[in-house]
Amino acid sequence: MNRTDFQQLAELRLREAEALLAAGLPDGAYYLAGYSVECALKACIAKRTQLHDFPEKKLVNDSHTHNLKELLRLAELKTELDSVLDADPEMRSNLETVQDWSETARYQRKTVLDTIALLTAIESQEGGLLPWIRQRW
Repeated sequence: MNRTDFQQLAELRLREAEALLAAGLPDGAYYLAGYSVECALKACIAKRTQLHDFPEKKLVNDSHTHNLKELLRLAELKTELDSVLDADPEMRSNLETVQDWSETARYQRKTVLDTIALLTAIESQEGGLLPWIRQRW
C-alpha cells in the first residue's frame, strides 16, 4: 500500500458509504464512512516516508491501528489541527463526531441520523475533516 492507494481508498470508502446510505443501509454506511478518514490519515502518514528510506519500525507498527486519534498523531497533524479547532467550533464538533467512530461499529446498529451526522462531519466543506486532510495528504 502506498500514499496513492490510501487516497483512492479514502474516496472509494466515502462513495460506498453514500451508496449504502442511499440504499437504506445506514449500519454499513456508518462503518465504511469511518474507514474513509482512516485511509486519508494513513495517506498522510505515508507522505512522511521518503522514497528509498527504510521506515522507522515503531511508526510502521503504530500505524497499523484503527484508532483515529492515534493516526492523527502519527500523521503529525494534531498540533496543526488543534490550532484550527480553537478558531473553528464547527470543525471541533465534527472532529468529536468522527472520533466517536471505531472499527467496532461493524457490530453496532446505526440510525440514518447517526450516519448522516458522521458523513456530514467527514465531508462538509464547512469544517469537515476530510477536506482538511485532503489538503495535507
